[in-house]
Amino acid sequence: MRSAEPGLLAWLEAGCHGRMQYMAAHGLKRARPAELVPGTLRVITARMDYLPRGTESGWQAVEWAGLAQPGQAQISLYARGRDYHKVLRQRLQKLADELAAAVGPLGYRVFTDSAPVLEVELATRSGLGWRGKHTLALHRDGGSMFFLGEIFVDLALPLTEPVSAHCGECTACLDACPTGAITAPYRVDARRCISYLTIEHDGPIPQDLRPLMGNRVYGCDDCQLACPWNKFAQPAVLADFDVRPGLAGNSIAALLGWDEAEFLRRTEGSAIRRIGFTRWQRNLAVAAGNALRQRDDPALRAALHRVVEAADDVVAEHVAWALSAPDTGGALSSGPPHVGVV
Repeated sequence: MRSAEPGLLAWLEAGCHGRMQYMAAHGLKRARPAELVPGTLRVITARMDYLPRGTESGWQAVEWAGLAQPGQAQISLYARGRDYHKVLRQRLQKLADELAAAVGPLGYRVFTDSAPVLEVELATRSGLGWRGKHTLALHRDGGSMFFLGEIFVDLALPLTEPVSAHCGECTACLDACPTGAITAPYRVDARRCISYLTIEHDGPIPQDLRPLMGNRVYGCDDCQLACPWNKFAQPAVLADFDVRPGLAGNSIAALLGWDEAEFLRRTEGSAIRRIGFTRWQRNLAVAAGNALRQRDDPALRAALHRVVEAADDVVAEHVAWALSAPDTGGALSSGPPHVGVV
């Protein structure tokens, strides 16, 4: 893992982590499992597919079509079901308990995107796939539509071999990124990434990036939709990742109609709840503004006016930006085109 340290340090020194201070807070412990959890001898890595059950071939085309509907709110596929932290952590805990029952007393700790762990680095070293140019783990038989988790153990288990990379000369993920956040192969600047902006970033979204966000209100899947290997992505085997009502194909206006109580009810047990109601409304306001810049919608304008009545300063500023879109009387705007469809 020490070989990953120079790249991690360079990424942090360039400020590519944005306002995610926790990325820098633990220093090189991310690359040193035995320092994070003393006594660690091996790391068991695991993957869990998350495409909803019943997903059929051609699902990427469905997602691209959703991105081309300005008035439809687009939520990242992984967040449409139950919070993966809970699902995968429970499964890993069960696996660790069974391992302890088989081998005797065992020191271990379970992680799922919940600690300073270089998950993709560990996954690639253990043979779960290779690092794609979008920085996500890729597998020949599963694409990248899966979660990663780890069990740090104090047991010297036999090692598994890494697999070779198969991205070749392909740059589909770089070309598809709406904001140019993949600044080079294997390097993402979080400050431009829509997933970061809609989930991790807690302040105003830079105005120059707002038009590029389109109708994405939570996360972004574009680099994965464009990846040829995701034609092999596998549907989940668990009902946990089935789509919840209201989280796919819903209109921006409808979601703006949720008050905080309904937001909390609809997102109970969901990863979306983690961003809170304020960021949710901020993201929706940006999407609404982009929709209005393509085609005027009196109902959407009315929804924004209702939101601003009780909004804090950040949401109010984004609503004002959205409402600054010229009233085109229903005609297509001559402003910047919707981007992200390839």
